[in-house]
Amino acid sequence: MDSAVELDGNVMEGGGQILRVSAALSCITGSAIKISKVRAGRSTPGLRPQHMCSLQLVSDLCSGDLQGVSIGSTDISLNPGKIQSGNHTADIQTAGSVCLLLQAALPCALFADASSQLCLKGGTNTEMAPQIDYTIKVFKPMVERFGVHFDCDVRLRGYYPKGGGEVMVTVNPVKELQPIVMTERGNITKIYGRAFVAGVLPYKLAKDMSVAAVRTIRREIKELYINIPAVQEKEKAFGNGNGIIIIAESSTGCVFAGSALGKKGVYVDKIGIEAAEMLLRNIRHNGCVDEFLQDQLIIFMALAKGTSRIRTGEVTLHTKTAIHIAEQLTQAKFTITKCEDELSSNEGYIIECEGSGAANTHM
Repeated sequence: MDSAVELDGNVMEGGGQILRVSAALSCITGSAIKISKVRAGRSTPGLRPQHMCSLQLVSDLCSGDLQGVSIGSTDISLNPGKIQSGNHTADIQTAGSVCLLLQAALPCALFADASSQLCLKGGTNTEMAPQIDYTIKVFKPMVERFGVHFDCDVRLRGYYPKGGGEVMVTVNPVKELQPIVMTERGNITKIYGRAFVAGVLPYKLAKDMSVAAVRTIRREIKELYINIPAVQEKEKAFGNGNGIIIIAESSTGCVFAGSALGKKGVYVDKIGIEAAEMLLRNIRHNGCVDEFLQDQLIIFMALAKGTSRIRTGEVTLHTKTAIHIAEQLTQAKFTITKCEDELSSNEGYIIECEGSGAANTHM
């Protein structure tokens, strides 16, 4: 372990994302890592069940030697072995997000010798993480442009505080990842979504969220039909929850979303409006990705063979953090430039990456 790459877990955004990106890249590149000051600035510093589970899953995927994984630990190390295909299960046992587990595990599984089945258990629609609907409707079609192929079957939805959701993901390996170029947004052609209630919550809440969301979007986008059905989740849900996700597609195949979850004491109209405003904010800047996809694409850009370019709005701290980690663990080189064309109201950027061209040695 003496040649381990040492990383500061408290740098920049300083959250769990540093763990997910660095563990995945350690697994793929074969470089051992040591991370200190993990989530040092958070109200509950160190590892939470969610992070422990992500690290354990990545370590299982690469038969790694993982040290320091316990609740509250601020120092961890991972010495990766060979990436193993086959079946892997990760159960957070809380409402920690299965989507964040997938963020860590998916890149690793791409470099295995055969397809992998990941059984991920926890929260499917939770705060501070993408909703599973986002992962399937936005993240999935966008990463497929790199040549990634995975299937995601939602067996059971799970909500805060109990979790209890279950998602089965099948990932096919790749020889190498293709670079992507997404610099032309085109026009917004379609807006649709899903407003849901689960458990004991009344169906009317879903209707009200949908109506409020449509009304908000209508103020700005008048010409499109907006379809946000209200859904009562019965069989496939564990616990109580409500929320909404609204998706916009553009003529060039870009996909954006706004979403929000119900909270105690917050009127459901507000939830619908919050999701709608988030979507509108993410289509105003004329970029090709929303603020949440931005950082999730960095690891794939870093691994791809060739130059990727994506047009974005304001570059987020999460994105800058992912770039910082990717440049430390791969040969990738990123540059961020401001767009100077008439389309950018003043917040358009191009993120360009000369990828490291990671090759799957098992194929």
